[in-house]
Amino acid sequence: MKAKLTGTAAILLVKNVIISAEYYRDMLGFTIVNYYGHPPGFAIVQRDDNYLMFSSAPPEKITPNWKIAEKTSNVYFWVNDAETLYKEFVDSGANIDYSLYTTPYGIKEFGINDPDEYDISFGEIIK
Repeated sequence: MKAKLTGTAAILLVKNVIISAEYYRDMLGFTIVNYYGHPPGFAIVQRDDNYLMFSSAPPEKITPNWKIAEKTSNVYFWVNDAETLYKEFVDSGANIDYSLYTTPYGIKEFGINDPDEYDISFGEIIK
């Protein structure tokens, strides 16, 4: 039997894992799975079957992708209802980086900006 991949989790370098985990919980509906270390230097959050991990790093080492390559997210989530999710994030007070729109290649998408300036994008394939 061939081994298969069963999931993935991006790791974001952040200034403060507690602030990041709480932002994703409070603004984006994730659940904090756990903090690691005293004080915490690592955290895992989850929403649906998707995980993100945060690792503490010095601020000068944190460089969001868009600062290197224009219009490049650090994490891109595929979703089944971009409009409803967008409304949820607007209502929660999330920092919307770019508003919901339909791309020329058939994706309904939007993005948020988190406390470390990472662009996190959400897209739905239009059938």
